Amino acid sequence: MFKGHYRSLSDETRMTCSTIIRSCFSPRPLKKYYAMAVVLPLVLIGCGDEEKAAVPKADIGAGKSLAESQCAGCHGVDGKGAAPGIPNMAAQVERYLVESLLAYKAGKRTHAALRDMTAQLSDSDIRNVAGYYTGLAPLTAATAKEMKEILSPYEKGKAAAVACVECHSEDGNSKIAGTPSLAGQQPLYFAAAVRAYLAGARSKASMEMLRKLTTVDVQSLALFYASQAPAQRAAPKDGNPAVGEPLSARCGGCHGAQGVSTDSATPSLAGQDAKYLVNAIKAYRDRSRQHSVMLDTNSDEEIKNIAAFYAVQESKAAEGEEMTAQALGEKCDRCHGPGVENSAMAIPKISGQDKAYLIKAMRAYHDGKRGSSLMHNMSLPYSELLIESVASLYAAQPAR
Repeated sequence: MFKGHYRSLSDETRMTCSTIIRSCFSPRPLKKYYAMAVVLPLVLIGCGDEEKAAVPKADIGAGKSLAESQCAGCHGVDGKGAAPGIPNMAAQVERYLVESLLAYKAGKRTHAALRDMTAQLSDSDIRNVAGYYTGLAPLTAATAKEMKEILSPYEKGKAAAVACVECHSEDGNSKIAGTPSLAGQQPLYFAAAVRAYLAGARSKASMEMLRKLTTVDVQSLALFYASQAPAQRAAPKDGNPAVGEPLSARCGGCHGAQGVSTDSATPSLAGQDAKYLVNAIKAYRDRSRQHSVMLDTNSDEEIKNIAAFYAVQESKAAEGEEMTAQALGEKCDRCHGPGVENSAMAIPKISGQDKAYLIKAMRAYHDGKRGSSLMHNMSLPYSELLIESVASLYAAQPAR
């Protein structure tokens, strides 16, 4: 259905579409949590819109007058945001600025001042002021201090995990009976377990340290441990794995075959410490831990056998890659890298942009307050961590 439409596009636009499509479906090093959310029909439709009509050129003089009277208080005549959280406009992609201002005018983006201001502007006014800011020189490069503040997700998690080594070992493979292994564990479950300790639904004096952690800290730890390879365990002295296997059938629906979960909110049981599993299953059975599904009725002996079965199963890391700042940059640069101004899509430059604004904008996409078929999906386990990392990475780069 799209073949004829695609062939009708110009060579330049078809090349842009092809580049976007290849980037969306090429191997993704950050697994399912940081994937391009785009489909072929939407790309073709977006590219086709570019072919409909030539857009009149902006009147730069008129745009400068509007910038001085309407925009300078926040964005300056030089295009620099007046305070943290206000975006820099200098040298920004013209089409992106136009579409952003039109979105405020139509109420698709929420900002009271911009909504009121753009309501008074014609489409020509919007095009002129966008053209003026686009024509300005890029702002100065980031300072050396800012360059040191780049948040690399895996490295932050590794540093935070130092406080956990005494109980959970350096790589999260616990060697203390009754202490859970964290290596390879599913990240949303990890975060939920932390919240349970903080809320008092789980209690252990040594876990009071968790109260010092921010959301980004917790997600960093979750990422670090999810990236570690779980160790193979020997059969425990208590319990019979062979007897426990048929008893585990009811558990497999949630925790996966042989206890390897494929759901980020459900823990893997494979390779877990047997004593910890026994204690946890009994806690759910006896209602000292609350869970709507974990209403176990097994006897103490059956629980030992189930725990023994899961303890000897081979597990695997929930995350297959270390999520570094470099990997994030490579992924984001597929859309926001050099040449973005020549894209057929309305994609902004973000190098050298204000960090607070980048955080605010990405949270708006995450919360559904801004829509974009090409915006990356940051809605699962590491949303705040990704947002903070990407913002710090691009804010530290020279504007271009």
